[in-house]
Amino acid sequence: MAKERVEDYIRAIPDFPQKGVIFRDITSVLEDPDGLKLAIDEMQKRLEGVEFNKIAGLESRGFVFGMPIAYNLHKPFELIRKAGKLPCETLKMSYDLEYGQAAIEIHKHAIQPGDKVVLIDDLIATGGTIEAAAKLVEELGGEVVRMVFLLELSGLNGREKLKKYDVQSVVSYEGK
Repeated sequence: MAKERVEDYIRAIPDFPQKGVIFRDITSVLEDPDGLKLAIDEMQKRLEGVEFNKIAGLESRGFVFGMPIAYNLHKPFELIRKAGKLPCETLKMSYDLEYGQAAIEIHKHAIQPGDKVVLIDDLIATGGTIEAAAKLVEELGGEVVRMVFLLELSGLNGREKLKKYDVQSVVSYEGK
């Protein structure tokens, strides 16, 4: 029987990756056809009334959720990938991790000046990756009109880093 809320499909795994942390596992959402449909539908609802012409998703789970939404809304989908994975000329942005740095890239031709872009990913935690993605879009002349996430870990304060953006999440957990 189908459940009514996305959070009813999310599995909580205590003490992973370390003691005291409750890991919110979305594979249980993806493995259930009703859960997957509900998750995509709920994320897509967060775009009602928003004017945009492109969706961009972050590797890799942003692809999982962003592609069906782009398909449903008949919008182009742009890939934001880990550095070194895209074949054409790219723009690169580095960002800080808890222990070090990482970088993401987008094709330079993916965003045109004046494009109104929605960014999609599975999770907002500290906000570093999605902030880097927004900077890529802006550097190419686009405008980030909304960010949509399936999950938000509000205890990690990612929204604070993204306060200049319109951030929407389907499910929010207080912890880390």
